[in-house]
Amino acid sequence: MSNTAKTLAVAGAVAAALAATTATTASAQAKEKCYGVALAGKNDCAAGPGTTCAGTSTVDYQGNAWTLVDAGTCENIELPAQADGTPRKGSLDALTRDMPA
Repeated sequence: MSNTAKTLAVAGAVAAALAATTATTASAQAKEKCYGVALAGKNDCAAGPGTTCAGTSTVDYQGNAWTLVDAGTCENIELPAQADGTPRKGSLDALTRDMPA
C-alpha cells in the first residue's frame, strides 16, 4: 500500500470518528427533561422525592419523575386524562400530580 493510500485511509477514519462524535453530541443536545410523562418504572435517573434513580417511579405519569424527550416536544405529548377528566400534559418542571400515596 502506498503512503498516499495509507494517508487517505487514516484521514477517512479520523473524519468518520469526528462525524460520529458530532452526531452524538447534536442528538444529546436535542433532548430535554420532561416531567409527568413516564410510565411507572420507566423514568430516567434523578426523578425526585419518592424515587432514587432510573426506573424507580411507582405511578404512571408521576409528576416528579422525568424522562428525556426530543427538545420542544414535552408539552405536546398526548397523555390519557386524569381520573377526574382533567387533561394531563408533560411539563419542563416537576409537577405535584399523580404522586405515589
